[in-house]
Amino acid sequence: MVRLNARAPMPPSLRGAVIALGNFDGFHLGHQAVVGEAMAWARAEGRPAIVATFDPHPVRFFAPLSPPFRLTTLDQRAELFAAAGADAMLVFEFDAALAATTARAFVQDLLAGQLGVTGVVTGEDFTFGQGRSGNVAVLKELGAPCGLSARAVGPVGDGGEVISSSRIREALKAGDCAAATHLLTRPFAIRGTVRHGAKLGRTIGFPTANLELGSYLRPRYGIYAVTGTLPGGQVLHGAANLGIRPSFEPPVELLESYFFDYSGDLYGQEIEIALHHYLRGEEKFETLEALTAQMAHDCEAAKAHLGRISE
Repeated sequence: MVRLNARAPMPPSLRGAVIALGNFDGFHLGHQAVVGEAMAWARAEGRPAIVATFDPHPVRFFAPLSPPFRLTTLDQRAELFAAAGADAMLVFEFDAALAATTARAFVQDLLAGQLGVTGVVTGEDFTFGQGRSGNVAVLKELGAPCGLSARAVGPVGDGGEVISSSRIREALKAGDCAAATHLLTRPFAIRGTVRHGAKLGRTIGFPTANLELGSYLRPRYGIYAVTGTLPGGQVLHGAANLGIRPSFEPPVELLESYFFDYSGDLYGQEIEIALHHYLRGEEKFETLEALTAQMAHDCEAAKAHLGRISE
């Protein structure tokens, strides 16, 4: 996947592209509809197809103290866009300069001029430009004199409600992995580099791969049935604790995954943990024996659930 910076000149081979424009955090069914329309338009006219995203998210710029809320990293989005058929990912760095860019300058100088875009597809509720002064109607009006056309894709519904990143976040906060998986079309997954911890798990027979949560949304704390994807694509089944480990001091927020029948060294490697099913909430155990017994029970429950989804 070619990754482009919106401040850099567009490569000549990609000028004249049709772009899907949005945040696309999570790349859920609604986002996929927008990108799908851009892909179809580009292919019909023999043009490059590009998916544009903002990073950091505008919310992080305007409300820097807001709790973590991301559903995907930029790397994850790049892979999802590539799988959807995009020729490139275009990244708009959202900073003070972009926030101050007028709607006219964004469309005529940046999109049509510097980037040479000929078609833009957004969701109907997409806004842009200083003070969010631009919308789909403004995009069409400002783009027309520059040879830039625009299309909007309406909301995608499911179960009588519009599919949105907010709806997915609420499902994850409630521990409803099934709902989040349905709306995302895949399990919510946290990617990170395995870090060294206190190594307490290995002392009780459950060595874990520990990831920091970073900018990701915090799903409901508790125990999950998970799969882990290693470098090279190997997929492991396991059980994970997501939270602050109340049985140990001091509290440390981590995603700690124990993989069944695996004994390799993962320190320093980037892995991805997908949350498939919420098993129970975090608990504080008074003895290591009680904790170990519960962990063994959790692993059996996780194996049963993961076995069902593999059938």
